[in-house]
Amino acid sequence: MPAPRLMAVLAHPDDESLGVGGTLAKYAADGVEVFLLTATRGDGGRYRGYRVDDERHPGPAALALIREAELRAAASVLGVHDVALLDYRDQQLDRADPRQVIADIAAHLRRVRPEVVVTFAPDGAYGHPDHIAISQLTTSAIVAAADAGFGSGGADGEPPYAVAKLYYIAWPASTWAAYESAMRKLVSTVDGVERQATPWPDWALTTKIDTRRFWPTVWRAVSCHESQMAAYAQLQTIAPAHHEALWGSQSFYRAFSTVNGGRTPETDLFEGIRPAAAT
Repeated sequence: MPAPRLMAVLAHPDDESLGVGGTLAKYAADGVEVFLLTATRGDGGRYRGYRVDDERHPGPAALALIREAELRAAASVLGVHDVALLDYRDQQLDRADPRQVIADIAAHLRRVRPEVVVTFAPDGAYGHPDHIAISQLTTSAIVAAADAGFGSGGADGEPPYAVAKLYYIAWPASTWAAYESAMRKLVSTVDGVERQATPWPDWALTTKIDTRRFWPTVWRAVSCHESQMAAYAQLQTIAPAHHEALWGSQSFYRAFSTVNGGRTPETDLFEGIRPAAAT
C-alpha cells in the first residue's frame, strides 16, 4: 500500500515551523509522506530585524533567496518529503489574481494527491492578510482540483483529485498565551484597523495532535530561519518546559471530511482513513 500523504499549504517561509512544525514532524516520523506548498518567498519581510529601507537589509530579491534556503533547511529538519513554492509577492497574496493562484494550488493538489490538507483558518491566525488569503484560496483550490471541468479537463497534466479531509490551524487560548509570553503580542494594523490573535474556544476544536516528542525538532526547524531570529530571540532562552508548552500539542478545526464526522474529538488527522497513528 502507498504511504498516506499530508499536504500543508501555507503563506510564508517559517509558517511551516511556527504554525504546524510539530504536526509535520510527527507524521513524517510515522511514515506519512509530508508535502509543503508555500505561496511566497517572504521577500517583503525584515532581515535580522532590519526593514527593507535599512542599508543592512539585502533587498527583497536577495531576501527571497535567503528565506527560500531557510525554508528548505527547516523542511528537511521536519522530515518534509517535498517542498514547492508558488513565488507570489509577500504581503500581497490577497491582491494576486485568485483564478491563477487557485489553479496553481489545484495543480499541486492533483500532482501530490494528498488525503489530508492543512492550512490557515479564515481568520488568518491573527488577521494577517496573506494567511487569510491562503485559507480562502486553498479551500477554493480543493473544490477546483476535484472538478473534472476545471482547467479544461486536466490541462495541468493531472486528472481531477478529491481531498478526503481539510483542516484549519486553530490555536486555543492556552497556546496563544504560551506563544505571546515567549515572543510578543501579535498585533498588526490593516487598513487602519488593529488586528490581533483571537483564540479558538476549546469546544470548537475538532482535533488535537500530541506532538510532545517533537518539540526539539520544531525548535531546530525554527532555528533554521536565521534571517528571522531577531523576532524569535526570546525563544533561545526559555526553559524546555516552555518549549513543550509551545510545541507539545497542536489543535485543528476539521473544515470538512468525506470519511468521518461527529463531535468526538480526534487525535489523528487521518482518522477515518487509516488506523490511528502511533504517538
